[in-house]
Amino acid sequence: MTQKPTAVVIGAGLGGLSSAISLAGDGYDVTILEKNETIGGKLNQRSGKGFTFDTGPSILTMPWVLEQLFERVHRNVHDYMEIERIEPQWRTFFEDGTKMDVTSDLPSMLQEMRKVENNPGSSLTQFLSYSQDMYDICMKSFYKTSISGLKDLRKEHTLKELLSMDPFHTVADGTKKYFDNKHLEQLFNFFVMYVGSNPYQAPAILNQLVYVQLGLGIHYVKGGMYNIARGMKTLLDELRVDIHTATPVSHIYLEGETASGVVTQDGKLHKADVVVSNLEVIPAYNTLLPDTAPVKKEVKSLSKTYQPTVSGLVLLLGTDREFPQLKHHNFFFSEDPKKEFKQIYQKGVPADDPTIYIGVSSKTDPSQAPAGKENLFVLTHVPPKTALKKKADWDKYRDTVIDKLERMGLTGLRDSIEFEYEFNPDTLEELYGANGGSIYGIAADKNTNGGFKIPAKSQLYNNLYFAGGSTHPGGGVPMVTLSGQLTADLILEDQKALNKTK
Repeated sequence: MTQKPTAVVIGAGLGGLSSAISLAGDGYDVTILEKNETIGGKLNQRSGKGFTFDTGPSILTMPWVLEQLFERVHRNVHDYMEIERIEPQWRTFFEDGTKMDVTSDLPSMLQEMRKVENNPGSSLTQFLSYSQDMYDICMKSFYKTSISGLKDLRKEHTLKELLSMDPFHTVADGTKKYFDNKHLEQLFNFFVMYVGSNPYQAPAILNQLVYVQLGLGIHYVKGGMYNIARGMKTLLDELRVDIHTATPVSHIYLEGETASGVVTQDGKLHKADVVVSNLEVIPAYNTLLPDTAPVKKEVKSLSKTYQPTVSGLVLLLGTDREFPQLKHHNFFFSEDPKKEFKQIYQKGVPADDPTIYIGVSSKTDPSQAPAGKENLFVLTHVPPKTALKKKADWDKYRDTVIDKLERMGLTGLRDSIEFEYEFNPDTLEELYGANGGSIYGIAADKNTNGGFKIPAKSQLYNNLYFAGGSTHPGGGVPMVTLSGQLTADLILEDQKALNKTK
């Protein structure tokens, strides 16, 4: 009987879980090693005093990625989790008192847009067509194969298609072309924050995220987004994948220039034919590999081209009352978005007037909070630790956030809090090994990396691969889940090529 090839996956975030499912389905004997007590990485859960909170992603887009993953191993994702569509998608609050609901029902969306623009119909139609064209092009390449740069992209597309990606403009350039209105520009520019990037620097191809949301919808997993991880765990158990939690990795085991397994902190060696790191690429090189000249050179080169995305101040607030003006997803926008992004991305300081996201899953799923109360997931983007110009006082910034929300209508919020838990760049880095506490991996920047991520295949060591937000196609639930599948495909391609040469 032929022995199965073996793989060890470092980290049980969605990228690691997805790669493990994919490899197990392709005949690998897979082991997952996770340093924390629970799987899921940033997609996790906290609870207390009757409140339940998703600690990371709260919006699900492109559910076809999860469907595709489960279909890969002949399963139906809907047997493992209950996915429901959310409408309205967002409620947005502007500093001048304007409120707009974002919805995939286009007549309703146009009605909302008329609050700030007399005749937005043709602008929205043309912008959605532009956005959908980009998404359709990406379905041929970005979402099908692991791409590491322009050379790979050129193999997949004609020149006409490449030019259709609007390569010479930023996200903000694209929205400005269709909407010469400050409210609408700010609204549509903010979609790129799904991947933690600056609309004034990110390539225009990311305007496809508007179609991803308005065209394909946004979704929630009943019982909490953490049920995505639970569903994957059930599937991994069926596939007989070994998952070891509370098992931190000491280092990757090398035989010459080949990764041949990992050693855990208790000294146990897990030999493997391939190693997949769900720990971000730069932290993996810094902490799991020898401190040699080639590694230092690689880290320096990668760090110059691939900056971490924003981090965040996350407040999990259980309140003793309901806030009827809130929907499931809410954005409280800044007065001056250019100043906000400049402070975060260029000056390396938390914005004086930040845009604040509030997710209230109990609006859709009453099981997440006691009756008459609500679970507020409050997220404000801040610079990663690597970019902070000086040490931040997160307690003080927490007050800035609460003050803004009370000023913009959530009267009595501070006094209503009966449960509170906080994450900041320090805790995000400590818990998940994220570079500088980055939430979404690598920031897409037209000038430094063209929107590309770090290659999923190590340039230094054979049989070492990466998955997750720092690799293609990037951050967010669908993207990191897809990264695991594409990395597994890359491993299989390399193995086939190797077998041909034998």
